[in-house]
Order: sequence, then C-alpha cells, then structure tokens
Amino acid sequence: MNSLRTRSMIAALVAAGGLAAVLAPASAQTRRGDSTYQQELSVCGHNQQDRAACIREAGAARQEAARGGLTSAPDYRANALARCNLQPPADRADCEARVLGSAGNTTGAVDGSVMGGGVIRESVTTVVMPAPAAMPAPMPAPSRAPAPIVAPVERMPAPMPAPVPVR
Repeated sequence: MNSLRTRSMIAALVAAGGLAAVLAPASAQTRRGDSTYQQELSVCGHNQQDRAACIREAGAARQEAARGGLTSAPDYRANALARCNLQPPADRADCEARVLGSAGNTTGAVDGSVMGGGVIRESVTTVVMPAPAAMPAPMPAPSRAPAPIVAPVERMPAPMPAPVPVR
C-alpha cells in the first residue's frame, strides 16, 4: 500500500512539474509585459497627458503586446514621405526636403517637441539669381548746356494814385 501511495505521489509531482514547465514561458512573457506596463504607469502624472487617459493607454498597449500586435516601432519617415506624394508636383521636392532635413541646396532644422505643443520644421532653400541682362549704356551728358533764352523784361505800369477823400 505504501508503494501505491508513493507511486501516486510521484505521478502527481511529475504532472505538476510538467504543468509548471508549460506555464513558465507564459508567466515570463507576462512579467516582461508587466515591467513595461509599470514603466509606462510611472510616467503617468509626470507628463502633460491626463492621468486617467495615460493609464488607459498603458493598459491598451499591454493588451495589444500580449496579443502580439506591438511588433516594432512604425517608420515615421516613410509615413511622412508618403504624405509628400499627395502634394502637387511643384511642391513635392520642398516637402521631401523638410522631412529629410536637408537635400541639395536646402538646409533644415527641427525645433520643439510633441509634448511641448508641436514640432516645427524649417527649411531654407538657397536660390542663386542669374546676373541681370546687360543694361543699355546711359545717355551721354550734353557737352555744353545751351544758354537759356531770356525774354525781354517789360516794365510794369506805375500804380494809380489813391483817391482823395471828399469832404
């Protein structure tokens, strides 16, 4: 009877060990997800986002990671360049220069942050203007100015005498 009891205990231990081996990877994944979740929660309340919304988003990201939906970071650069393709052909090159930072004769700068209210992208394009066409030669100045024509001066008649008052 003792031997039967020993065998059943050994069988129970083997079954428990097998169950532990099967559950170990799942619990390790949960722990990894939990640490990321805890890191995201620690940021909530220290940023400009509503705390409740931050906690909700951290929970949604945790669920999506558990389903395998969060595989890698999106390619923001490719996304921005795809938006440049929607611009008219004349503006497309300028749009791509702003996204890429600098290209050819364009230099770019990025200032600000999303948390600060927005990212401002500035691009400066240097355009070299062509030299102006040859201007016509200036008119030559006259060598001597002709003498002014003077009209004869007429004398003005003398004013009339003032009337004498009558008494």
